[in-house]
Amino acid sequence: MTHPPKKYYLPSPSSWPFKGSIALICTLAGAANWIHGESFGPYMVAFGIGFLIYVVYGWFGTVIRENRAGILENKQVDRSFRWGMCWFIFSEVMFFGAFFGALFYVRVIAVPLLGGLDASHVVLWPSFKAVWPLLANPNPNAFIAPKSVMEAWGIPAVNTAILLTSGVTITIAHWSLLKNKRTTMLVSQLLTILLGISFLFLQAHEYTEAYLRKGLTLGSGIYGTTFFMLTGFHGLHVTIGTIGLCVIFYRMLIRDFNDHNHFAFEAVSWYWHFVDVVWLLLFVFVYWL
Repeated sequence: MTHPPKKYYLPSPSSWPFKGSIALICTLAGAANWIHGESFGPYMVAFGIGFLIYVVYGWFGTVIRENRAGILENKQVDRSFRWGMCWFIFSEVMFFGAFFGALFYVRVIAVPLLGGLDASHVVLWPSFKAVWPLLANPNPNAFIAPKSVMEAWGIPAVNTAILLTSGVTITIAHWSLLKNKRTTMLVSQLLTILLGISFLFLQAHEYTEAYLRKGLTLGSGIYGTTFFMLTGFHGLHVTIGTIGLCVIFYRMLIRDFNDHNHFAFEAVSWYWHFVDVVWLLLFVFVYWL
């Protein structure tokens, strides 16, 4: 009995999604217990993150091997991969949108409301001024207010220039791949990686200054909370993107890509451009305005 040929790609059964779920559950459950002071919390987080790294390494390695074997070379699979990456980036947009929404709510609604028609602040906080950021502190026992805000025209401005430049270099690398200009491709990709690492080093220096000189922490009021949640998660995304760029650079060196089969590079470049756009919004709404 003959079977009709398959009209679409059907992935083989895989245990990686199940393993990934275990890693995420361990990481989040460990973080929750860590926050609540449980002694096993940090160890559970470490196990979850380590296991997640193993899952990502193994899962991506499986896909790369399938690609090298030619299993994934058809239009339907290519379209599925592209839509998958698009929806992933959309989920990231929603992720940052939630934090930007919190920032806008505090600045546009909550703070003006506290200093508006409701005169309760006259009793509870006589010195309250409805301006952003909130640096005064009516109750030092609750939290320590930061001494000053983060300036926009220092490290943040330099980091903005770095990420904008990296967007240009990764675009040049893509163009060079399409035109089979191998040397230009490798140099541009390497420059993108170095720019990403430079951004992370400068952000680490900025965080050190914020903690030691300005007294700005996650616990120093709503300004510190929104600042570190937005910039911290962005820094995490830059770290992940830089790791992805390094993997792509290695695959470029071993000639894994050609002008018609290089979606892995495109996916990482899309992600990197997304990181660039988020930073521009951060620079404007967190540092500048």
